[in-house]
Amino acid sequence: MPQQTDQPKPESDLDGAYQAWSKAAAAVLAKSRRVDVDELPDTPEALLSTDTADGLTIRPLYTRRDETTEPGLPGRFPFVRGADPARDVTTGWRVTERFGDDATQAEDVNELVLEAMANGTSGLWLSVGKPGGGLGVADLATVLRGVYLDLVPVTLDAGTEGIAAARELLSLKEKAQAAPVAAPPTAATTHSFGLSPLTAAFSGRATVDADEATALAASNLPAGVRTFRVDGSDFATAGADNGLELALVAAAAVAHLRDLTAAGLSAEAALNQITFGVSADDDQFATIAKFRALRKIWARVAEVVGAPDAGGALTHGVTDLSMYSQRDPWVNMLRSTIAAFGAGVGGADQLTVLAYDATIPADKRTSSASFSRRIARNTQLLLLEESNIGRVLDPAGGSWFVESLTDDLAANAWAVFTEVEAAGGYRAALDSGWIAEKVEASLARRDAEVAHRRISVTGVNEFPNIDERALSDAQGASVSGVTDVVTGTPKLARVGRAFEALRDRSDVVLAEQGARPSILLIPLGSVAEHNGRTTFVANLLGAGGITVVNPGPLTADKIGDAVAGSKATIAVICGTKARYAEEGPAALAAARAAGLSKVLLAGPDKEWPESDDRPDGSLRVGIDAVSTLGDLLDQLLSTSGATA
Repeated sequence: MPQQTDQPKPESDLDGAYQAWSKAAAAVLAKSRRVDVDELPDTPEALLSTDTADGLTIRPLYTRRDETTEPGLPGRFPFVRGADPARDVTTGWRVTERFGDDATQAEDVNELVLEAMANGTSGLWLSVGKPGGGLGVADLATVLRGVYLDLVPVTLDAGTEGIAAARELLSLKEKAQAAPVAAPPTAATTHSFGLSPLTAAFSGRATVDADEATALAASNLPAGVRTFRVDGSDFATAGADNGLELALVAAAAVAHLRDLTAAGLSAEAALNQITFGVSADDDQFATIAKFRALRKIWARVAEVVGAPDAGGALTHGVTDLSMYSQRDPWVNMLRSTIAAFGAGVGGADQLTVLAYDATIPADKRTSSASFSRRIARNTQLLLLEESNIGRVLDPAGGSWFVESLTDDLAANAWAVFTEVEAAGGYRAALDSGWIAEKVEASLARRDAEVAHRRISVTGVNEFPNIDERALSDAQGASVSGVTDVVTGTPKLARVGRAFEALRDRSDVVLAEQGARPSILLIPLGSVAEHNGRTTFVANLLGAGGITVVNPGPLTADKIGDAVAGSKATIAVICGTKARYAEEGPAALAAARAAGLSKVLLAGPDKEWPESDDRPDGSLRVGIDAVSTLGDLLDQLLSTSGATA
């Protein structure tokens, strides 16, 4: 039996293997397109590649030819593989749970904290000093009673009370009882005051004065405490793509670095006053690469300022609120699981999974807060304790694809970062509107992809459950645009919000009239012939809150009865190209004779035969579904008298 070897193949062998793959892929592509291989418009690699929102190209195949330079060990420059060389692999990242966002009293929050820690929570994120109730700065002592602050990292989110909350946490830390079993402080036990004045200035969150925060950071703070939390979620939830988020985070952090060194701190001490909040979404590999790329970028900054060994970026991953849907919110559990996996594999030091129903107004939720909290916590514990994801540092390291994606994303973000610097730095770019313009452009690109359903949001623009519980009522209160949610900002722009706004309108009609707007299907031919298109149309219309009436296969002489029975004003003819040629014109004539105001075609317009009369439009793959569904709702509601 021949022995296996780890020796790399010669370059000629790699080239030969690649050519063999390329030839086989070309044959498959040609067959699927029903053309000859030499008629393909480009190489198989180009045809199978995908462009990301960042402008990166994801190729279909990565081989040893894509191998990059060894990125070093965890805890060592350039920190791509992790910032913490002493991470306890039996603990993994810190399961950081958020408390204090509702009006629960401090005593009760303390009970929740201790219960959570008994059930796997290993880090705390506390919302303090928010208007409308909740915890005050003076409540921190009560909330943290019984918590060993030498073992459990605490992150604050205190808005305008950030300085006062930071000083209170410092006082509590100095007086705190030591844990029964002492452990040396590590990156995992670092506390963060959570001050984000520069990123919050973009998103509109309440925050503190940057000069006051800098003065606090320069006031000889004890080891194991950091002042600034540069928060990428401020940009990501507003629509920034991954490269733009990383670039703006780096630019804001560099601005803080300049302020701190101007205040008298050394470069090393200044670097040790900054942590990072990073959004994690359901693009698994992009999330893995994002955390690794951020550490690479920050290590380069540290190298430039002369303190490379202090360049380990401490990261707190938070599931991206913009990916959460209000409709079919159970899918958010799956989105959060993928995001948590990506952040964990990418080397997040702390990770918060937000509740699956976080974007639904509290009075519209169907689950108890304890259930939602437990599911969010257990999402991480399953990854850590059953899947053992945390037992290997940087498990994706060495993957040709992940290493290439990390390098590409870092290079992309660095290029944008240098643009910010050329514009005068973060503050100048923010004041001039440059940052807002870039984020808005990124959001517009994403919204267009979602509207055309090139980005799928399960339960929203694909596979909607049209019969799920309504969220809006007869008073017309729309919930799709709500931003006043946990960790939300005034700029929160959820991926599925445009479709969910249509569903809100449908909910109002349901509340007013007892039924949702509906459209009649006119299936031609056998079920086998039309089922694919009737299913497609029902799925598309359902994404806009429009139900369908499917009477089964119809011939021209039965269409009038179907229209009368359904009381429909709009219909969609569904069938095959061959069936359209045979029965389409007669079916269209019968539909118009029955008094329908609009008759649409399922499929491309070119499939309709040459005739004097043609359908009034088509429902097909690639259309702007938001615009089309909005127009259909307008027409349906104009004839029904509904107020939505």
